[in-house]
Amino acid sequence: MRPLTNNDIESELSYAYLHAVTSKVGASCSIANRSLDGNGIDASITGWGPFLGGGYLEEVTVHVQLKATITVPVEQNGHLSYFLSETRRYDDLKADTVSVPRILVVMFLPANAAEWLTISPNELIMKKCAYWTSLRGSRASTNKTGETVYLPKAQILDPNNLTDIFTRLSRNEILTYTQP
Repeated sequence: MRPLTNNDIESELSYAYLHAVTSKVGASCSIANRSLDGNGIDASITGWGPFLGGGYLEEVTVHVQLKATITVPVEQNGHLSYFLSETRRYDDLKADTVSVPRILVVMFLPANAAEWLTISPNELIMKKCAYWTSLRGSRASTNKTGETVYLPKAQILDPNNLTDIFTRLSRNEILTYTQP
């Protein structure tokens, strides 16, 4: 067996991050099977309500495409850039022909791998954070290799924002892409 590469470790840390946030709000996080992964879904998260300020739905699910990177994003009008390789993944995430909404979650890690995770008797620290966006309603791709997407800095994937996603979905609200 070969040891994990840094890319593999980045990916695993993004799963750990997603599990930590969903656990904090009492939600479920399931890693996708091979067929879902082949369709651009890395995980599914489910929340149960009732949700404060929510609608009539008391169980909502969202599919997640997870990415992790050490590339420093460009900031533009309160958004962070991320190049999503594979136009097919971009198209999967922007599709309006699916019954379960999809979001992109990008974890930005420090360039120095030694800074990614620190453990002491008092703390478990994972450096930097992940942001989320929906690509629904984004423009059609004109690129064959991928597409630069922009994640709002206000959309850190944290317990409050995840609860807000669940609340919005409980009202049958469609999560849409916001341009910088």
